[in-house]
Amino acid sequence: MQFQLSDNFVDKYKRKKPPFGFNGLGELVYMRTYSRIKENGKNERWWETVKRVVEGTYSMQKKWIDSHQLGWNPWQAQRSAQEMYERMFTMKFLPPGRGLWAMGTAITEKKKLYAALNNCAFVSTKTLKEDYSKPFCFLMDASMLGVGVGFDTKGAGEIIVKGINTNKKTTIYQIPDTREGWVKSLKLLLESYFHGTNEIEFDYSLIRLEGEPIKGFGGVSSGPDPLEEVHKDIKEVLETNSGSPITITTIVDIMNLIGKCVVAGNVRRTAEIVFGDPNSEEYLDLKNYKVNPHRDQYGWTSNNSIFAELGMDYTEVSKRIVDNGEPGLAWLENMRHYSRMKNGGDDKDHRVMGGNPCLEQSLESYELCCLVETFPDNHDSLEDYKRTLKFAYLYAKTVTLGRTHWSDTNRVMLRNRRIGCSVSGIAQFITNRGLHELRTWLEEGYDTIQRWDRSYSDWLAIPKSIKTTSVKPSGTVSLLAGSTPGLHYPESRFYIRRVRISINSELIEPLKKAGYKIEPAYGSEDSTLVVEIPVDVGEGIATASELTLWEQFSLAAFMQRHWADNQVSCTVTFDPETEGAQIPHVLKYYQYQLKGISLLPRHDYGAYKQMPYEAIDEKEYNKQIKKLGKLSFGVIKNEEAEVDKFCNNESCELPGLSVEVE
Repeated sequence: MQFQLSDNFVDKYKRKKPPFGFNGLGELVYMRTYSRIKENGKNERWWETVKRVVEGTYSMQKKWIDSHQLGWNPWQAQRSAQEMYERMFTMKFLPPGRGLWAMGTAITEKKKLYAALNNCAFVSTKTLKEDYSKPFCFLMDASMLGVGVGFDTKGAGEIIVKGINTNKKTTIYQIPDTREGWVKSLKLLLESYFHGTNEIEFDYSLIRLEGEPIKGFGGVSSGPDPLEEVHKDIKEVLETNSGSPITITTIVDIMNLIGKCVVAGNVRRTAEIVFGDPNSEEYLDLKNYKVNPHRDQYGWTSNNSIFAELGMDYTEVSKRIVDNGEPGLAWLENMRHYSRMKNGGDDKDHRVMGGNPCLEQSLESYELCCLVETFPDNHDSLEDYKRTLKFAYLYAKTVTLGRTHWSDTNRVMLRNRRIGCSVSGIAQFITNRGLHELRTWLEEGYDTIQRWDRSYSDWLAIPKSIKTTSVKPSGTVSLLAGSTPGLHYPESRFYIRRVRISINSELIEPLKKAGYKIEPAYGSEDSTLVVEIPVDVGEGIATASELTLWEQFSLAAFMQRHWADNQVSCTVTFDPETEGAQIPHVLKYYQYQLKGISLLPRHDYGAYKQMPYEAIDEKEYNKQIKKLGKLSFGVIKNEEAEVDKFCNNESCELPGLSVEVE
């Protein structure tokens, strides 16, 4: 029996105004991205989304407690769930976007696809010779569930790409219109080349046409074209490599082409990161399209990083960073040896092989992670924040109770129970309350999470989490709460935030009535519109351009010391002209205080048409605000609008496709 909140309790919230942030931006993002269509064809309101998520969370707990005969207390559960509801409704904490979308739906309640509740994963290619196609299929499968996936290139040279045996009869595979069918088609294709078996001919006739609706995950079908294209492209890559050991380039080509296929749709989102050897010229040149012109069409699908070695010479890597912001750096030794950097080495994460696309989580191969976000500046007191941490932690811990359909993943997650309780709005908190108070909140908050982990792990009869805290870069979720993302400072106090929406979306009319500027999306005029929303981050807040390269590194190290036992996701922006030469020195200095970092040459927001962010001054902001009336979406139907197709220092999420999940 499913858990349900008291009707009398929920009724109190039906007419409460949610505290969405940034002049309608938060509500727009919610309606566009997370509000599901109910059975009556109407869209969820915020109170309904929170109800669904909380009831789904406590239903997972109840199922676990009942199945293990641990003794469920309905009165205590109701009291606890009501407090989680209140703290989520008021946006003191929020689950990840994956949770807002999937928790408490048929995706989890009927289909048991608990993997879809997780943000990110990592898979190593080191074991390619044990199962040639497995890492590639895992990445595709997870990506189609909206999970961002990291991978490495350690499988290079481990197997021979034998090529097709043309003497054997061709096998025809009719691809089912399911996620499983798409993944199996990839498996059959790869194994035909890796094992040197007969050619596989694919029949795409069962795949629904482009534009047809998709149940469960929502949205519309992208049709068979992206799958046909990825089959063709991977064949070309494998033909080129036939008869030779698999190379770094071939591994990354296949993974990136899968990413391109998954990004071909317009609903779900995912991302990739690849880790490679800093001494490999082949790896470092993967995004040098003069050397690798064939990768120009899909190299963008992954962020490329190196496994940096403590004590290495950072000169050559820094030159590349100055040019285009890559590679990022991950210090695997620190990831394995340390929890919080202040606590000394404990080596409890010695099995770690890499991390997720934004690098806030250390991960073993095939491990998933669930992140949850807290907003300390949305609290009046430390005691109130510590109370919120109980429920943020509990949501993430509950997600670890759900089994996935991958045995390797279950084995790791049953043992580690890794979660990531994150903080956002750091820039706002420091501005309003100071760095010293932030240190106090982080230290006491971390200890609070450890106490709750001991208590709830005992209650659930499961291991304590190997690690519990992170700093994620955030993106759309922080916009809901009116928060700056993670530890990043805004490019400007006042700016225009542009949001992409389907041209057929019922969100458009209310936005027009309220006076928001709307125009056709450049390059997608027939399908997409762009809405402009003026944003004021807050008085007195510093901007990213006012922080030096060294100050940004220092803040990342501060968070790694006092909060994150996993990792801190931080993209440091810098002026290539004045700060580029300092990068080798700052990396050398901070290599013993960080687990990972990425850098991005600072560019002019507004430099090209319809950039997501464009800095404006206070006068222009006030001028635009005066034009805006009350925004009321009323009763609308969510058309599963197009999401933002970019990757910036705040978010590594990219749009992806969705097919029917069975």
